[in-house]
Amino acid sequence: MSDLPKRVTIREEGPREGFQIEAATIPTADKVRLIEALAETGLTEVQCVSFVDPRRVPGMADADEVARLARRRPDVRYSCIWLNQRGLERAMQSSLDVLGELQCAASETFGIRNSGRDAAASLAEQRRWLETYRANGIAVESVVVMTAFGCNIEGEISPSKVVERLAPVLSLATEFDVKVPEVTLADTVGWATPRAVSRLVGAVRERWPDIPVGLHLHDTRGTGLANAFAGLQLGITAFDASCAGLGGCPFAGHKGAAGNICTEDLVFLCEEMGIETGIDLDRLIECARLAEQIVGHPLPGKVMNGGSLAGYRRAA
Repeated sequence: MSDLPKRVTIREEGPREGFQIEAATIPTADKVRLIEALAETGLTEVQCVSFVDPRRVPGMADADEVARLARRRPDVRYSCIWLNQRGLERAMQSSLDVLGELQCAASETFGIRNSGRDAAASLAEQRRWLETYRANGIAVESVVVMTAFGCNIEGEISPSKVVERLAPVLSLATEFDVKVPEVTLADTVGWATPRAVSRLVGAVRERWPDIPVGLHLHDTRGTGLANAFAGLQLGITAFDASCAGLGGCPFAGHKGAAGNICTEDLVFLCEEMGIETGIDLDRLIECARLAEQIVGHPLPGKVMNGGSLAGYRRAA
């Protein structure tokens, strides 16, 4: 336990990851209500929307309106994602924080399904993004590797395959004199295990020892928090998570599976091990219950039902 980090950053992705996959249409006002509630918990980043084609992701059809309506706190970053140049341009026209991101998919088949581009076309798109970032003073914050642990179409992804896919993107960043501050390894469709986390993080660190690694984990097969704990043991300090366990990938091909690792469960785990998050767990639990109320069906979070231990400790 002595090697665990003293503090971690947890980035909230529930409003984007969750509402993009819900079968029912979520009212815009409810999306805004959850975003604003999450911003009051001590989270420093809330990912609000995806600027994507609404024909493919109907749950994001109101992305521009959500971005316009959400009231903002000065100490919170309100982020978004995009999959192509048009989405990036929409993001830049919005009031949200445009955090420069580069992307690649370890599974080329998934990349084609997700964005319509193979590896070569994806790299060309990343060049366009870098040109746009440079022209508009947007800092690159991460390179995200999708399907870094496995793919429901191609199967298990080896660490060497991830390194192979990641290398050209990092080389392209170097060409633009960009020092990438984080590589985010995404378990997009829920193949990761603690052993796989250890192997892949080790392989990426061996190749690029100066670039910090972050984790984007899903709980598709019930290993999400175990994988997060494995990451903590490796000294990972940046995690993506989703309020109440909202979310999942709309192109994963497993309808009804659990979504991202649950933010309040991860916060509880960290705080109980003495790892600071800066997040008010009780307020976060209220947000999780609000999220469940909004979607109208049970969500997989555990701490939202069990509660924190603070009250029990006060009563003891």
